Amino acid sequence: MLDIRRLHMLQTVAARGSITAAAQSLGLSVGAVSQQLAALRHDVGVDLLRRDGRTVALTEAARVLLGHADRILAAVEEAECAVAAIKGTVGTTATLAALPSTAARIVAPALAALGADHPQLAVTCLITDQAQLRELTLGTVDVVLGQHYHHLPEATPKGIAVSPLLDDPLLVVTADDGVAGKSDGRPVCLRQLATHHLVLPPATTDCGQAILHACHQAGFTPTTRYVSADIAAQLALARSGLATALVPRTAIDPATPGIRTAPIEGHPIQRLLFAATRHTETTNPTTAAIVAALRTAARVRTSVAWLSPRRPKDSTASADGPAAPLDG
Repeated sequence: MLDIRRLHMLQTVAARGSITAAAQSLGLSVGAVSQQLAALRHDVGVDLLRRDGRTVALTEAARVLLGHADRILAAVEEAECAVAAIKGTVGTTATLAALPSTAARIVAPALAALGADHPQLAVTCLITDQAQLRELTLGTVDVVLGQHYHHLPEATPKGIAVSPLLDDPLLVVTADDGVAGKSDGRPVCLRQLATHHLVLPPATTDCGQAILHACHQAGFTPTTRYVSADIAAQLALARSGLATALVPRTAIDPATPGIRTAPIEGHPIQRLLFAATRHTETTNPTTAAIVAALRTAARVRTSVAWLSPRRPKDSTASADGPAAPLDG
């Protein structure tokens, strides 16, 4: 009879590309993984892997076996969920992967609420922007708090269930006079930023691609003076007056001094924050509790009065938006 743990190891090696990477992911030694794969090869009586430089390639037999392994492992999880549903209690451990930009405003409040409602549940939280959904399909994490920028095509892997949490627009962030989280509430036309020195995330990131796409749609190529995926660095550069930043609203602490924020009009840039779990026919009480806590935190986030009292409107201001702080 095939060993389920060995099938999972084969699945992980196939996804990671090497036995070493799979061992690191599984928290095992390379020798332990190699031994289990050798045992699996003995079980099926045919080679499953072959060396391909520094990586390994799957044989035809391995590809066939993996197709069955995916269904077998999904059925095992379905069975575990069914039993957990009968028990009707939240479990003791789970792993959440979340984006750094969501940590302060959504993840922290959600985990605090979970700790109060389900003290027996210990949630390991991985703050990362790398391949969260792949980790979910491999079983490394149980819930993902991810993002999808509206201009990008949907790319949800098979077997993943997605629950929308929050539409999160990017705001224009510039230096201000030291008043915390100040905003006059008037939108800024994106094309106004054509003359600005911008701090942008790398073009290889979803956010960087979304900003470049919107700027091109608005008819210009942005002048990128600084490149950083670190939102704290982006806000620091904006606060110092060295650059203009475009930052998701959820990632901005409204108590941050020295910055001014404004929404974008004409070509808004928006991401959808979502919670993702592995799809099962029966609801898993543990992952359901985590998703519910994330949804509540996101709902509270949208209901908070984020903007400071508006300045009186200047009748001489441009119809395209506030002129003084956005003149380059």
